[in-house]
Amino acid sequence: MRAKYSKKNTINVVTLGCSKNIYDSEVLMGQLRANNKNVVHEKEGNIVVVNTCGFIDNAKEESINTILEYSNKKDKGEIDKLFVTGCLSERYMPDLKKEIPNVDQYFGTTDLPKLLKALKADYKHELVGERLTTTPKNYAYLKISEGCDRPCSFCAIPLMRGKHKSKPIKELVKEASNLAKDGVKELILIAQDLTYYGLDLYKKRELSSLLRELVKVEGIEWIRLHYAFPNGFPLDVLDVIKNEKKVCNYIDIPLQHISSKILKSMRRGSKKENIIELIKKIREVNPEIAIRTTLIVGYPGENENDFEELKQWIIQTKFDRLGCFTYSHEENTHAYNLIDDVPESVKKKRMNEIMKIQSKISYELNQNKINNTYMCIIDRKEGNNYVGRTEFDSPDVDNEVLVDARKHYLKIGDFVNLKIVDSTEFDLYAVPVIENNI
Repeated sequence: MRAKYSKKNTINVVTLGCSKNIYDSEVLMGQLRANNKNVVHEKEGNIVVVNTCGFIDNAKEESINTILEYSNKKDKGEIDKLFVTGCLSERYMPDLKKEIPNVDQYFGTTDLPKLLKALKADYKHELVGERLTTTPKNYAYLKISEGCDRPCSFCAIPLMRGKHKSKPIKELVKEASNLAKDGVKELILIAQDLTYYGLDLYKKRELSSLLRELVKVEGIEWIRLHYAFPNGFPLDVLDVIKNEKKVCNYIDIPLQHISSKILKSMRRGSKKENIIELIKKIREVNPEIAIRTTLIVGYPGENENDFEELKQWIIQTKFDRLGCFTYSHEENTHAYNLIDDVPESVKKKRMNEIMKIQSKISYELNQNKINNTYMCIIDRKEGNNYVGRTEFDSPDVDNEVLVDARKHYLKIGDFVNLKIVDSTEFDLYAVPVIENNI
């Protein structure tokens, strides 16, 4: 018997993984809407498209479990059609077809026209940058390139996303303008590697040129940079961040490790002294900037000395934001030829140690913010609090600024001056100073 909640002729897009997948789902939904299809995001529908992640073990497991969940619903007659796309499907399509055969069709990361055809929709080339956004209305992701040319030993992204391919500046400006017309005020620039932007199209790194064009877009007030590879970092970008009011004093640089031995095995193209010099240079040019990084622990051959070196470097550097992952042994990567010799229990212990160190650093940095006033954007109301962010914080991964909604009224999507009155490791508590909408 068909479940009553399954809406007829409605396509439900389910997104797993990173912000790049969110962007891809939004493009798919925009195409479907332009074809006059009923499309929803992670709600009820009788046709389901699962956009999968295949990056590391936990992400792959979540993707497989989600496919199985909807496969079971299809067996029970609760949904009519099931399609799978994204990174996991790109990487493991033959295995998935064999193990979960009642999926109607599998698609790779570049198969959007084919997926649309299966959904009885036409791929509309004229929809440059037009999407059905799923994020809060005030911010959106802007993917400036696809794929990656870096040879990192642990990473399977090139297998799933292909070689680096930049989008033209003109196309990105048009996309930003369309987003601004829909009420977006903050752009979060994403790619597998921001700092490589432009090399394929313009024969030189052009991230700074792109930023200078994007700041001209009326209605966009904040531009934030994610995933800037450290090796070959274009230093002219630092001047743009410092001097352009709309570009947030924030940068996400995934550094992965500090031991030169581990960095060499990771094929990162830099040594400890290079990384230390880059962080020093960034802070010299712009002392106000917030630096976020991500690290990997438990990489093959990482011994206690390597880990101790990593810990001491974190303590000395005092990153504003930091995330940590345990190493995942991925097939068909260069590191897969190495022995995965760090036990899983040790990997998790090291990750917890890193995050404990960062919690202490974050607490001290946040305590220093008390009694300071920051311009914040209000993302949403959650329970008894309005939830906002400073320019030093990105959605979902960084500090949130909480304002008691029982005592104060704020408008979602507005910029407001907030005075910090208390803090924890990862939250700031604030009160409005004056209404100061941009």
